[in-house]
Amino acid sequence: MGRVQDKVTIITGAARGQGESHARLFAQEGAKVLLTDVLDEQGEQVAAALRAAGHDVHYTSLNVSSEEGWAAVVAEAEHRWGRIDVLINNAGIVGTMKSVADELLEGWQKMTAINQQGVFLGIKFAAPVIERTGGGAIVNTCSINGTVGNPGGFSYQASKGAVKMMTRAAAMEYADRGVRVNSVSPGLVMTHMAEQEGAESNREFSEATPMKRAAQPLEVSYGVLYLASDEASYVTGADLLIDGGYTAQ
Repeated sequence: MGRVQDKVTIITGAARGQGESHARLFAQEGAKVLLTDVLDEQGEQVAAALRAAGHDVHYTSLNVSSEEGWAAVVAEAEHRWGRIDVLINNAGIVGTMKSVADELLEGWQKMTAINQQGVFLGIKFAAPVIERTGGGAIVNTCSINGTVGNPGGFSYQASKGAVKMMTRAAAMEYADRGVRVNSVSPGLVMTHMAEQEGAESNREFSEATPMKRAAQPLEVSYGVLYLASDEASYVTGADLLIDGGYTAQ
């Protein structure tokens, strides 16, 4: 316990699924957590439950594609706790999962607004505060679909490939300024997002994974926890694959 004790942490997409798992683990490990999402009722419920358990956790609404929204969230965290130590850019969508020929500009733009622009704005607004208030870590959520190509899901795969390179570029910018920037690339994780893909798709994905199963959200959260903690003090620009061996094939 206490692996991120008193570290002020912003987590996007924290109302459910993988983000909620991050929030619960970080709170249990001593962090002061600001949850954000667009699912306000669910986000408030998660925050309230963690406060009832004695944790310093609060919720605020954030559309990650909004520049004004990001400015407000970063200002709130700094006003409430005096600094920011960790940003977890977790919010993301699967989108239409259409091929490049079938994807519409509207689908592409929605995907990039959340999965790419949201990460860009998070780094843009949080990194200078993290640097100024003592240094820390940013962890972006990528995907094995940012490493390997598959038919369909063109916009999603493009967005995750972009996140990987944004991570590396930002890591180089901040390497000597006290801000480490890394990413995690999960395979199939049993969350609400996976449920949208359907049981048959999940079965096929699990069968194609060497460990023959999907991950549970907590298994990914522990990877994020490591990258955010001082245990990873010499790690930056890395992408941690948490995929049951999928990309090792």
